[in-house]
Amino acid sequence: MFLKVNRDEIIEGLQKSANIIPAKTGAAFLRTIWLQCENGNLNVMSTDSNLEFKGSYPASIENDGLAGVQGRAFYDLVKQLRSDQGELTIRTDDESANVLVEQKARKYKFPVNDPEWFQKFSAFPEDNTVFWSGDFLHEIIEKISFCISDEDSMEAIACIYFAPREEGGVKKVEVCGLNGHQFAMFNFLNDDIHAMLPEEGVLIQKKYLAELKKWLTADEIELAISEKRLFFRTGNQRETFTLPLSYYQYPNYHNFLAKLGDPDVSTLEVKRMELVDALSRVALFNTDSNRCAYFAFGGNEVTISAQGQETGTARESLDATFTGSMQRIAFPTRHLIDILNHFNSDTVKFTLTGTEAPCGVTGPDDKDYQVIVMPMMIQEETYYTEENA
Repeated sequence: MFLKVNRDEIIEGLQKSANIIPAKTGAAFLRTIWLQCENGNLNVMSTDSNLEFKGSYPASIENDGLAGVQGRAFYDLVKQLRSDQGELTIRTDDESANVLVEQKARKYKFPVNDPEWFQKFSAFPEDNTVFWSGDFLHEIIEKISFCISDEDSMEAIACIYFAPREEGGVKKVEVCGLNGHQFAMFNFLNDDIHAMLPEEGVLIQKKYLAELKKWLTADEIELAISEKRLFFRTGNQRETFTLPLSYYQYPNYHNFLAKLGDPDVSTLEVKRMELVDALSRVALFNTDSNRCAYFAFGGNEVTISAQGQETGTARESLDATFTGSMQRIAFPTRHLIDILNHFNSDTVKFTLTGTEAPCGVTGPDDKDYQVIVMPMMIQEETYYTEENA
């Protein structure tokens, strides 16, 4: 293997490749970045045995070949080299035991990993692909992933769910996330993706979404699905990112969604940022044993309060529009702040189905997006002083 390449041509690919390999733990072959000279390009490849990344970058190739190096160290070195100091020469020595990196008078040597460790990467399916907006997919992940369980052992609810739906002749794609006490759903129209998805939908584990977001840009991407994997490729076909699909049974969430349409629900409409600011101050009075913000309804306002044995009490009132018979409800303060920060609307609407039943949150400028949060049981606390103890 012998090539010359501009550092700036490969640094982003090396970063993406290094992102998915374990830094210190795991088998040595999983910490490898593979460098392959082929068809006039330098291919940069890595895998953690689940995720796969492959990037192909222009280089001046003198000899084809394949070599694996300790990925994190190789990336860190190239990152610190400057492109204005000249091209990089990357080659294997006569015995192919080392990869030599040279830039003018600078010389570095990396031992070559056993080539038998290399396993062929999944080929991008060339049939039935769909072009899609990378920044739109990034936005969808942002809107949903905070509601997905972080525990892999939770199986389906540790995944984001994409499913094709059809209502009244309108084809849409439904994207959901659930963690047991929160649920987020976003719908969008795309006939090509609707047709691509299997009827039962696809599941992607949350642990893969962070690296997918790092790989995505605002540019167009090409999407493909095989029986076991989901494939993403840049519009210029230079980079490919793939991840495994999961095959759990996703819970039936339509039952609790239907409760939001009951005739006896209560509703609350309030300015979103005013509520976020009030909740942020009220949260200062929460404790480990009482993490709630209490909402009391009356007239044209909502009163938000919190209390703690050691912290004291907080109470704020906000202008609001309320309908219904509910008098009081409690929500986990920090979770509610997080939910509201995922909306863009100036006002938000709460659909309250009961003091311990699902509550829906929507906004007029967040079309086709809703979040459901479960209230917390209201527990009355009585404080005793030495005088009445």
